[in-house]
This record gives sequence, structure tokens and C-alpha cells, in this order.
Amino acid sequence: MAAIHVTDDEFDAFIAGAEVPVVVDFWAEWCGPCKQMSPHLEAVAEEMSGAVKIAKINVDENPMAGSRYGVRGLPTLMIFKDGKVAATHLGAMSKQAIADWVKQSA
Repeated sequence: MAAIHVTDDEFDAFIAGAEVPVVVDFWAEWCGPCKQMSPHLEAVAEEMSGAVKIAKINVDENPMAGSRYGVRGLPTLMIFKDGKVAATHLGAMSKQAIADWVKQSA
């Protein structure tokens, strides 16, 4: 399953309604490392489909979720389990690093 783009309006329901851990990518169009990491997230979303969901939220278009969770730099990845933050990572990662982080944290 590909990464899912969510908005501020959808964010809480998406996180709360997930039966598996959700990795949220807080990103922006102008962020070079965010763009570099995007294909890696898509690959992890496909490879780990069923075990984890990947959500992307553009913080410029949807500032509320990032603000509520204290996002100060981009890209920021957070893993939500049972609607709560289980892990946070600031900065770009390789595909393998993302997969390893998700397996350790989720």
C-alpha cells in the first residue's frame, strides 16, 4: 500500500482508527531532504504493507498537526501506536534505516 496523504482535518481519525502502527512523515514542498526521502518511504510502505501504514502530511498546507506534536525541523518522522507517539526521528534516512527504525520502534 502506498503512503497516504492526510490533512489536519483527517489526521486524528486516521491515527486513532489505525489497527497497525502509523509512521507519519511531516514534510514540506521546499524541503530537499523530504523530497529525497519520499521514494524510500513509498518503498517501505509497499514492503511493510499490512504491518504498518505510512502517512504524509504537508506542514505548510496543514500546520495544526505538526504544531501540536512539536515538529521543529523537517523531515520529522513519528510512529503512532494506539493513537500515541511511540517514536520520533528528525532528519532524512535511507530506505534501510527507515525500515530498521520502524521494526525497532513499532
